[in-house]
Amino acid sequence: MEKKERVLLAGVHTGARDSLSDTTEESIAELCELAKTADAEVVATVIQNKPEIEAATYMGEGKLEEIKEFIAAEDIDAVIFDDELSPVQIRNLSELLEVKVIDRTVLILDIFAARAKSGEGKLQVELAQQKYLLPRLRGMGAVLSRTGGGIGTRGPGETKLESDRRHISRRIAALENDIKEIGKHRELLRSRRKKDGVITACLVGYTNAGKSTLMNTLTDSGVLAEDKLFATLDTTSRAITLPDNRKILLTDTVGFIRKLPHHLVQAFKSTLTETAEADVLIYVIDASNPQYQTHIKVVDSVLSDIGAGGKPTVYVYNKVDLVDDALGFSCDEKNSVGISAKTGENIEKLIDLLAETAPGKKQEITVLIPYSCGSLVNELHQNQKILSEEFLAEGTKLTLLADKITYGKLKNYTL
Repeated sequence: MEKKERVLLAGVHTGARDSLSDTTEESIAELCELAKTADAEVVATVIQNKPEIEAATYMGEGKLEEIKEFIAAEDIDAVIFDDELSPVQIRNLSELLEVKVIDRTVLILDIFAARAKSGEGKLQVELAQQKYLLPRLRGMGAVLSRTGGGIGTRGPGETKLESDRRHISRRIAALENDIKEIGKHRELLRSRRKKDGVITACLVGYTNAGKSTLMNTLTDSGVLAEDKLFATLDTTSRAITLPDNRKILLTDTVGFIRKLPHHLVQAFKSTLTETAEADVLIYVIDASNPQYQTHIKVVDSVLSDIGAGGKPTVYVYNKVDLVDDALGFSCDEKNSVGISAKTGENIEKLIDLLAETAPGKKQEITVLIPYSCGSLVNELHQNQKILSEEFLAEGTKLTLLADKITYGKLKNYTL
């Protein structure tokens, strides 16, 4: 069994930045989970309270000396910083600490590289890695000479020091072109779905909120669902049938996280467009997490960035079976439901709420169709929810749930 890298986590709390971009106890706890997801052993964490981040070294000189002594005493392999570091900061920190220096962005990219399974996912991750690396080539000399393996060296985007800027620039152009082609194919599929009147819904939420588990519960799809950050990256779509026989195409999307790397959001834009183009969002929130309200702010911010804000939304407070009453949790607002995707609690309520929120809601009507129009009766049986059927002398009497288009077709037959 491969030995886990021993890491120290470090960040600067300025108090001047907003709570989502600043280093706090919560962001360090999340960084710890990310490190564990990348298979590292977290030995210690350090938060320095400082009015502003040092442009050259990120942290203050005295604190870095303390960290260097700790590294020697505890046999630390790498230091992971809670922000994205500049090329200058990477170079200076590497020279000063004499161990591998990793920032939050590299750590997230590393996890994405390990988790991406589809061809598109791998291309997107590599593009983000190459864009991150390009301005940092000079600064990462010391880092790359020490890597040898482990965190920050995984995946299709692994690049040695000898790779020059022109080579990376050419690779970025090629990746962008490939992703653009895949984007065109996605756009074609979206256009076809719209033409065919297919209703689409996207599962969105913070990483590890339970989106994949909910997807499995609703569709029996067998999507990988683990209690880990970014357990699934690749987009999965499955159809479900609502009680009124409307079919909805559900799409599971990548989870969001605070300080989500800009390059990553850009690289995954073609995938995230699925969210922006969806008819309805299923917004999954981990109700058992004390930080769930902060998570909502993060997800709202990303949805706004990708143009998916203000869509018809069903708010799903998941993991209610794990909720501590002391949290004072409630989901009283409109279009919200508390569920457990794991136990199945309130799944029926969620489906009813989705049926209410999704476009094309159907109304109950009763029609009498002459026997000479038998093909119309067959069509209704295939595509609509038939509530009752009766054979009379004048024809077939049906009570069914019909959308606007079907109602228009049948208005001459309505009773």
